[in-house]
Amino acid sequence: MPNANEETPSALSQVQNRAVSELLRVAPVADDLARRFQEAGFSLALVGGSVRDALLGRLGNDLDFTTDARPQDVLKIMRPWADALWDVGIAFGTVGAQKNARVGDADRPFQIEVTTYRSEAYDRTSRKPEVSYGDSIEEDLVRRDFTVNAMAVALPQKEFIDPHGGLEDLASRVLRTPGTPEESFSDDPLRMMRAARFAAQLDFEVAPEVVAAMSEMSGRIEIVSAERVRDELNKLILSPYPRKGLSLLVETGLADRVLPELPALRLERDEHHRHKDVYDHTLIVLEQAMALEDDGPDLTLRLAALLHDIGKPRTRRFEKDGRVSFHHHEVVGAKMTKKRMTALKYSNELVKDISRLVELHLRFHGYGTGEWTDSAVRRYVRDAGPLLDRLHKLTRSDCTTRNKRKAAALSRAYDGLEERIARLQEQEELDSIRPDLDGNQIMEILGVGPGPVIGRAYKHMLELRLENGPMEHDSAVAALKEWWAGQEG
Repeated sequence: MPNANEETPSALSQVQNRAVSELLRVAPVADDLARRFQEAGFSLALVGGSVRDALLGRLGNDLDFTTDARPQDVLKIMRPWADALWDVGIAFGTVGAQKNARVGDADRPFQIEVTTYRSEAYDRTSRKPEVSYGDSIEEDLVRRDFTVNAMAVALPQKEFIDPHGGLEDLASRVLRTPGTPEESFSDDPLRMMRAARFAAQLDFEVAPEVVAAMSEMSGRIEIVSAERVRDELNKLILSPYPRKGLSLLVETGLADRVLPELPALRLERDEHHRHKDVYDHTLIVLEQAMALEDDGPDLTLRLAALLHDIGKPRTRRFEKDGRVSFHHHEVVGAKMTKKRMTALKYSNELVKDISRLVELHLRFHGYGTGEWTDSAVRRYVRDAGPLLDRLHKLTRSDCTTRNKRKAAALSRAYDGLEERIARLQEQEELDSIRPDLDGNQIMEILGVGPGPVIGRAYKHMLELRLENGPMEHDSAVAALKEWWAGQEG
């Protein structure tokens, strides 16, 4: 590919060399498909994020192409070639496919999207873009969100197309728009959130004029559906540098529209009531939680870290002794978490899990240096359920004190709690705590059929199990009969 800018040949040639290497890797698939389009009288180019990622040396098996062929022609060309084909995006000019191809010594599945040249813009009152097809790749590229996503490689000849200086911006690690940012964000307001997301994903800076437009036009985000906003927010949070993106959302006012609980954490300080900056603390907790992840980014853990203290602004009190308190902020925060996540259309299961983690994140602070009884430890495990491992990580991440002695003491205490949990789990199968008598046994012993009383008896036996640990069968029977006698009395 020709050098697009002679002023900084070393930086640009470096990214171009990476691109050549990546493109050679996917050439068996890309070139084969391009030849089929060429034989049918159409052009095909690798485009957008695929070119950007190739230049960054991180191109995966998801390939995006653009073409002058209309969707029905694309279907006709790809149907005999692809291993699987889908047209769920055909209303927007996109045809998807899977193609298994030999790359090196292995067969790999490639996920492919081919989109007809297009231009799209939002109506002032619509949540969906109106799509019209274009006739040139230049027309297609100018409609794209950022210059680093507005590059293409025409295939199979490997001609590099960069009409908006995307390569230079990529080398400078900066996000700009092909046209004016105001025009771009008016076309699709979600691009404002995409700017924050790409900053978090790629560790790029956002150009000052783009930040200014985001601030000026932040209210336009409200026209975008909650589902699209949620999906962008997820991608940002799961990025390598979420703090960067979240800070940009707060700085530009976008967070006030999509996640107002986050900027609300920037509680004012005064000389008489000094306390930890809750906003900064939250971002540190998020980063510390990320450091504890085992198998890649964990959306549940990261969202819980981000939202764990959102109840503090509503519960803040200035005490007579000069301290600041946030009594029951975990309970208030859990309710706020449920409300916000529901508004963003998260799944019921995820809403439940994250609200539960927010509610439980302070429980450990009653542990002290190990004063909890075994009963309290059992209840901690019972209440956390399958979220216990994430609760461990969230609780450890919530320590942001600069006092090394205090931090070490908290870490030792939690080490001790985890050791006690492990011992009890080994002894008592804590992960599946049940009463020592099941419902059928309770009915048989009491001589009572199904009904509310059996539920109360079961709950009583479960409380005994949590309080005392496992009981011998005869002891459990005696305890049940004692409870029953009290009920009859």
